[in-house]
Amino acid sequence: MSSQISAAGTNARSFAVVPAAYVLLLHEDQVLLQLRQNTGFMDGYWACAAAGHVEPGESVFGAAIREAREELGIGIALDALIPLTTLHRSNGGDRLIDQRVDFFFTCARWTGTAHIQEPEKCADLRWFTLDALPDLVPDHERLVLEGYRDGRLVPIGASGFTD
Repeated sequence: MSSQISAAGTNARSFAVVPAAYVLLLHEDQVLLQLRQNTGFMDGYWACAAAGHVEPGESVFGAAIREAREELGIGIALDALIPLTTLHRSNGGDRLIDQRVDFFFTCARWTGTAHIQEPEKCADLRWFTLDALPDLVPDHERLVLEGYRDGRLVPIGASGFTD
């Protein structure tokens, strides 16, 4: 094995990961998705309506609540966020941006009416039944949405790795 362990016990070739929070807003058998545009990443895909990177000094819970407010104009109480799964994934390559850890929550109660807050990044907002998701959904989000629908999610999953 070519990696080395330092005296502190950490791998000298460790990589960093980009943390993100995803909120699956649910109503009965439906999930709210947004149509991405002008972001430079997965434009034209239907994605979780509230999701984004965790900012420095912010918890994953704070990020989920902030993203729901910024993207949808709704309020979510901390106790309304139900942890669903954590997905450690790689988009391939060694760049920081390609190494991810995604924290998924479900939420069935919030205050306000969800609406597009960032029209420059979101072309549409729609409810989809979990049995009839659109064709274009990011792979990692489809994995979680279908796993939730089918009752086969694990607490911690991995995607995009060779081991």
